[in-house]
Order: sequence, then structure tokens, then C-alpha cells
Amino acid sequence: MLYMASPVATSAIKTTRTNVVGVGLKLKSSINREVLGMTPDAAKAWQKRTEAEFELWASKKQACDATGVNNFYGMQQLALMSWLMSGDVFAVFKQYDRTRTEPYQLRIHLVEADRISTPFGLGVETTLSNLEGKAENGNRIFDGVEVDEQGRIVAYYVRNTYPYESAVQQTEWTRVEAYGKRTGLPNILQIMDSERPDQYRGVTYLAQVIEPLLQIRRYTESELMAALVQSFFTAWVKTNSDQNEFPLNSTVEAASDFYGSVAGDSVPTSENEYAMEPGGVLHLRPDEEVTFGNPNVPTAGFKDFVHTISGLIGAALEIPKEILLQEFGQSYSASRAALLMAWAAFKMRRKWFVDDLCQPTYEVFLAEAVARGRVSAPGFFSDPAIRAAWCGATWIGPVQGILDPVKETKAAATVATKGWKTNEQITIEMGGGNFEDNVEQLARENEMLLAAGGSMSEADDLDDGDDDDDDKKGEKD
Repeated sequence: MLYMASPVATSAIKTTRTNVVGVGLKLKSSINREVLGMTPDAAKAWQKRTEAEFELWASKKQACDATGVNNFYGMQQLALMSWLMSGDVFAVFKQYDRTRTEPYQLRIHLVEADRISTPFGLGVETTLSNLEGKAENGNRIFDGVEVDEQGRIVAYYVRNTYPYESAVQQTEWTRVEAYGKRTGLPNILQIMDSERPDQYRGVTYLAQVIEPLLQIRRYTESELMAALVQSFFTAWVKTNSDQNEFPLNSTVEAASDFYGSVAGDSVPTSENEYAMEPGGVLHLRPDEEVTFGNPNVPTAGFKDFVHTISGLIGAALEIPKEILLQEFGQSYSASRAALLMAWAAFKMRRKWFVDDLCQPTYEVFLAEAVARGRVSAPGFFSDPAIRAAWCGATWIGPVQGILDPVKETKAAATVATKGWKTNEQITIEMGGGNFEDNVEQLARENEMLLAAGGSMSEADDLDDGDDDDDDKKGEKD
């Protein structure tokens, strides 16, 4: 409800979605060629081939989504937002028939958190829901999650309807085992953030700030209503007439309407009627006086209140106030500090998201690709260590924004020169590209420049000039 009605809550979730996932996390295969005994060229060729195969599956809606609505990158955005709003989200692996254009059977069906619940008849029913129960095999069920006597998750219960849904079909539950008995691959994934030991279901991202978000929404709505009331030009007529008399009649329309009516058409026909018109001069009775309302809206402290509460909300959500409200009115140093603080949280959530959804999905996909012979990976099914070497991958997503390109590019060049970071790492961090592809493309472009009579002279050293002086202007201690 807060996500749909509170702009600050919407900003918190969408800002996290945009920075963690953006347009989608892209696969970059990074196998362990030392374990596999491959040369650099052979490893590079295998990685490009596998990335192309994965893109063939991930880029098409009908190829990867069980519902045919989103491709894999759109499903990432949907999964992340559902995780933040509901506390967790589930991805069920299904198998569909292959076609000439869709060579893989793997499909993903994202399931809303509300559809994972304890079946009726297996648990203790309460006024809200059926939370804790006991499975037929003796395992305990916590809100749709079945765990064995050691506390390990073994299965999930997925219902075909939503709670409190007015549906014609009868509600039924399907037990989905967490892992396949023969393959060991996951049948269903749970994307969530654990906060406490023995926690089997997630907590919404906004749980800790529900109350302040609700108060901001109420305060904003009251200010909007007060401003709306103020927009009506209201007047009161003070009179000493007998209180037992009938109240004043409604006022008539102004003398000139949109079509230019004649002023005389709206002259009051009764002494109890009043009219307001441009340049009009009206006479009041001796005991009458006109008073106009002039409330002070918005309240003087409204902006300070919203900023203060938003700062507290942002601190709880690990999103600085400047990013939460999309306001960067401070100095370069202050804005950069806010971005660095936010990106520490964004990268952490991206790692969790990759571990819960992207990497397991890729490993299940790669197992099918190897089994069908579309990707060659000797030893994939015989040795877990070799399989892990083949499944190595990096997921590239949105990069941190650059406030001052000159300063930050110069710093990156220094870091690469000192060997503290590789050119590939810096390329990913600054633009999300591929360093080797960039070098190859630059080589071709330089050849084209030479053929056209151009110059390949090295660029001048970066010079930030007096930027430090500019930064000091307006710096707030």
C-alpha cells in the first residue's frame, strides 16, 4: 500500500531496483582455466560461445519465461521489486517442449510470496492465515516452507490462488522439492534477505520504516488538501440579521462566463443573493461585512519535516537522503559521499541477488546446454570441482555514476598504473564494458584513422585545473 501511495516508499524501492539491476545483469563467463587445463585463447573462445548460447535463451520471452511476459533481464527487475515489497519471491524451474527456434526446455516461473503458504488441514489455522503445520512425513512447515528435523529446507508449498481471492477454482497446493533427487539441481529458488537465524521467510524492505512513511504520507495529503481548499476564493458575509431567518441563498455565476455573457444576465434577483464579478461595485446592508479567508499553506515547516524524516528513513534503508529524494544541492564532496554510501548497499544487494537467482539459473541452464551437446564441457557431470570451474561467471550491471569525469578518470588511471586494479576491473566499474573488446575495437578504429590520413597521437594528460577551488566554494563543514 505504501509503495502505491507514498512517493518516498516508491523512490526507495525503484531507486534500489534501478541501481542494483537496471536494465538487467549481463552474464560474463569467467571459467577457471587453470583447473580445466585450457590455454587463454581456448578459454576465451569457450566463454564467448557459452555467453552467446545463454543470450539466445535469456533474450527471448518465450524461451525463458514460463508465462511469456518478460525475458530474463525483465524477470530480474520483477524479482527484485517483488523481493523488496513482499520480503521474498520464488522462481520455479519448469520444462517446456523444445521448438526449432527455442532449443532449450528450461523455463522460469516467478511466484508471488503470497502463494507460498501452509496448506489447509496441515497446520494450525488462525484469523490471518495458516502459518505453522506438519507435513505427512513428519516434517514441520513454517508458512509454506517445509524443513526436516535438522532445520534444512526440503520443499515449498505453492498454492494456485492468492489469499482472499474470489476465484471459481478450488484452492490447491503443490509440493515442490527444493532440489532434484537425481540431479541435485534446484527445482525452486527463494530470493530473500535473512535477518535472524532459523528465518525461513523474508521481511519486506520497508518493514522498519512503515510508521514514518505512513506519517509522511498523511502529512503530505493534509497539506495538499489545505492547498486545494485555499485555491477556492472563499468569502464570508458577516451579518446581524435574525438567526431564525433562512440562511443565505447560493451565489449566482459571475457576470462574464467563458462565452462572454452580458453582465445584466447575472444580476441577483433576491436581496439574499450575492455575486462576485470583475470590477463590480455592490452595496451591502448596514449590518453586513465581507471577510475573506487567507490560510498560510503550505506550512512553513513542511519542507524541513519531510527532509528530516526522509533522512531517518534513508538511514534505515541505507539510501542517503540526497538519493532517496533525488536532490543534489550540496558540494561535490558531499554528493560523492552520498553516492559511495548508497553504492555500498547496492553492491551488497546485487551480490545477494546474483547468488539467489542469476548464478543458480545459469548453472541449471549450463547443465542442460552441456547435456544436449550445445556446449562442450568435459568432466562437467563427473566431478563437482570441474563443474564449478566451468560455471564460473561474473554478472555485470549498472555502474556508479560519475560526478566529475576528469577527476575520477585521472584517479582510475593512477590506480591502474600502480597495479591496485586491472584495466578490466576499471572498465567494468566505469562503464560496464569489456576491456578486451574495447582494445580490439580501438585497434580497428586506429587502422581506419590511419587509412583516412588521421592522427593517432596520444591524448594530453588529464588536467583538472581549478576544480579543487570550485569544490571548495560552497563546501559545508
